[in-house]
Amino acid sequence: MSFNPLQERGMPLEKQFRNWRDLNVTPYDKDSVHPFGRCRGIVANGIEVEAQMFSHMLARNTLDPEIKRHLALVRRVEAQQQKAVNWLIPGDETTLEVTLGYEQVAVDLTAWVAQNEPDAYLRQVYEFGLLEDFDHLYRYANLYELLDSKKAEKIVGGLTEITPGRPTIFEHRDPRDEIRRPMTALAADPQSILNALTVMSAEQQTMNWYNTIGNRFVEPLARGLYLEIAQIEEQHVSHYESILDPGCTMLENLAFHEYNECWIYYSFMEEETDPRVKALYELHLAMEIEHLRIACELVRKVERRDPEEFLPKAIERPMQFKENKEYVRQVLANQVELTSKESEFVPVSTLPEDDRYFAYNRTVNGDWVPSEAVIAETIEGRGDEYRLETEGPNPVPGLRRKDERQSAQTDYATRIAAE
Repeated sequence: MSFNPLQERGMPLEKQFRNWRDLNVTPYDKDSVHPFGRCRGIVANGIEVEAQMFSHMLARNTLDPEIKRHLALVRRVEAQQQKAVNWLIPGDETTLEVTLGYEQVAVDLTAWVAQNEPDAYLRQVYEFGLLEDFDHLYRYANLYELLDSKKAEKIVGGLTEITPGRPTIFEHRDPRDEIRRPMTALAADPQSILNALTVMSAEQQTMNWYNTIGNRFVEPLARGLYLEIAQIEEQHVSHYESILDPGCTMLENLAFHEYNECWIYYSFMEEETDPRVKALYELHLAMEIEHLRIACELVRKVERRDPEEFLPKAIERPMQFKENKEYVRQVLANQVELTSKESEFVPVSTLPEDDRYFAYNRTVNGDWVPSEAVIAETIEGRGDEYRLETEGPNPVPGLRRKDERQSAQTDYATRIAAE
């Protein structure tokens, strides 16, 4: 059943502001929340942060005071929405536990998007990033085991496997090789635009989260792991934002942002199992329908264009959080040794010895790599690394446990070590 927010009546803007008591929502119970319920809240937070940041950027680049006033009104509501969904996270959920939720989002959101991406090149963009976030989940799960003596399976609920992906040590690439080919919005499938905005917003929020809380740890290893992975998240934001159409006007982009928020809240309203949170998403959808109407009016008034000419005609595929174990394993088996060269994805073995990838990788990794050290220290302190491999050993022989393989290194690792 399709849903067209352009044909729905939203909540009048003057009725959208809430008081502090309404916004100070009761958080979920971390011991009983469904893992994908946690994930939905994290994504909703990310799209609201992106909505505010984009609105501020637009406001800084227009002379029209009327547009600035419209943006300020809607942005204040977006800020309230962001507080409501972010305040669902309880205070007793530790930084590491929230982080594991962020990485489960990165795995299963990106996996769903890749499987629902009509463009082959863009699908490859998502699959490439997927393997890196999959590895981050494994690294943080081992830090959780090492520092808190707890197992991440309770956080992910057994819905997402925890095993090495493309090792983080090899994810560090020259920044010039993070720029992808952009889509053309008018020619692209509408699903491609929604996919790109959603994943970019989620990765941006992950970057912001690690940038902010990574220095709150006392342990040098934890601080090091967060700073290393935060740098990869910045790479990922560059990776995903570069597929957006740079030819879209700012107001056109505003309309796309508002439509994307309608898609997310509609999707989450359909999927959410907690009645209280479901009602919150339903409320926010009613607000976003009105925000979309306002953005469309600005496009008509300022650009003399009909937004229905470029916006999706209807929401056909609600975004769903679901298990993606078999799909992730397939991508891992087939693509673990890929790296990127400018806008393309190539096996690392095809790069010449003097390629800038190797130079940059050596520079940042130096003589201490936190993502490697966390595994070594977990093995030393706990007797073994932490994994949650519900579907069998890692599909890449070189990434299996040492007692399951003959060599401790993948061909990928051997090539880097030789340089």
